[in-house]
Amino acid sequence: MTLKVTWVAAIAYGGNGLKPTSHRCLSVFRVRCWTAATLAAVLLSVSLVPTTAAALAPISQEFLADSPTALGSIVSLDKNSSENVSASNTSNVNAIIGVVINGDSSPITLSTNQSNQVQIATSGLVPVLVSDINGSISLGDEITASPIAGVGMKATDNAKVVGIAQGDLASSGNHTQQTYTDKQGQKHTILIGQVAVLIDVSYYFKQPDKSVIPLAIQNIANALAGKTVNPLPILVSMAIFLITLIIVVTLIYTMIHGSIISVGRNPMSQAAIYRNLIQLSALVVVILAVAIIAISFILTRF
Repeated sequence: MTLKVTWVAAIAYGGNGLKPTSHRCLSVFRVRCWTAATLAAVLLSVSLVPTTAAALAPISQEFLADSPTALGSIVSLDKNSSENVSASNTSNVNAIIGVVINGDSSPITLSTNQSNQVQIATSGLVPVLVSDINGSISLGDEITASPIAGVGMKATDNAKVVGIAQGDLASSGNHTQQTYTDKQGQKHTILIGQVAVLIDVSYYFKQPDKSVIPLAIQNIANALAGKTVNPLPILVSMAIFLITLIIVVTLIYTMIHGSIISVGRNPMSQAAIYRNLIQLSALVVVILAVAIIAISFILTRF
């Protein structure tokens, strides 16, 4: 069983007429309010509607849209607005609010019946337009906005999501193959269709992959290479770095230790000692340069 709520307002036309007091309204419900002088009665009729999935029935709210938006589209709040929405994409993903549905499909609908209104499901189980532009969508995948306005995709990185997929796109049978052109002008063949999504607007945080490489070292390697580096090149680079460090430390110790002993034995050999120090210092610089070049090559090429 689920609770169906219908709002009915009987307005008495007093001497002052209708006076909206939207600044005192509970704007979160998108319900128009009127002054006590002109509001005669508000009747709340409650009826129990049987259902086999009461907890999954969508609840919708009214928002305003400047342009037509297809059913199943993911929408975001417009900037500096709490009432206007537009189709979601990667540029306004952080303002995702819900999914466009038919108001009749929601047992609880809060509306003012304006001409350019759309009903947005903010909870429940609803069909959502999705694509496999970011990988195949399977049961349990988090759905976020894609580069295609209103169409969702699988979330693979940290992002705001609209909900969790309750089925597979490829096996749903409710999809078509279309061509998508990205910002670089390259064309991609993708599947676009509808998948049932349990609406739960929240943030998705990607879990770090399990690896033998500490996260800090992985981040340094990624920053140096400008891409995600596999563990093997990082391990090789670490080995080169440790070997180089041992060699350099050994040379520096030998250089300092030998200079002290030489000066102690023969104070007149300072010129030869300085010359040896310069040569060894140059050798250390060369070794470090070779190691840096080798590490850079391994991280960027493999």
